[in-house]
Amino acid sequence: MDIYASDDEKGEAIKSWWRENGRSVITGVILGGAVIFGGRYWINFQHAKTEQAAAMYQQIQMNISEADLTAAEDLTQELMQSHSSTPYAAFATLELAAEQVRNDQAAAALEYLQWTADKAKLTGQKDLARLRMARILVDQGEYEKALTLTQQEASEGFASLFAELEGDIYLAQENKAQAYEAYRSALSNMGVDDPRKTLLEMKRDDVAVINEG
Repeated sequence: MDIYASDDEKGEAIKSWWRENGRSVITGVILGGAVIFGGRYWINFQHAKTEQAAAMYQQIQMNISEADLTAAEDLTQELMQSHSSTPYAAFATLELAAEQVRNDQAAAALEYLQWTADKAKLTGQKDLARLRMARILVDQGEYEKALTLTQQEASEGFASLFAELEGDIYLAQENKAQAYEAYRSALSNMGVDDPRKTLLEMKRDDVAVINEG
């Protein structure tokens, strides 16, 4: 618009602009309001879903404590299907898998742990699931499969745990030189005050003595 135009020209220019753009402006206002409303609705909806998932997880914990694994599995399946975007689904699968291991149901535990490793939203949950899978595979003598899991990239908090398990696997395979290196790696990724440090140093030293002999 020409700022030096007369008042009549300005008025006509405004009318002309409105005729050309009024519809898009109104549409934009409507859409803007819809976006704001939709955003608030989405946030409220997600909050409600999270609260529902939390309540379901608490019920699963209660079922497990009462040794009602059937109810725990049913509710966990529902969490996996309807609330997989919340961390509670992975918390539930981790706890259920642990209980299944205690009840000698390793195959079922591996399935839940695999789901957690693939679908969990938190890196720590993925790493914990993978670590527990590897330990089950070690118990089953599936050393190569377990090694594959331990050698994948892990977050800082789990690096030492994976390296230690890798050392245990190599030791079980009587590969003492690689066990020693794995234990050394575990120690280098461990905090100074980690309560596992003394035991891990013993593992490393035992392998070193064997190698020297």
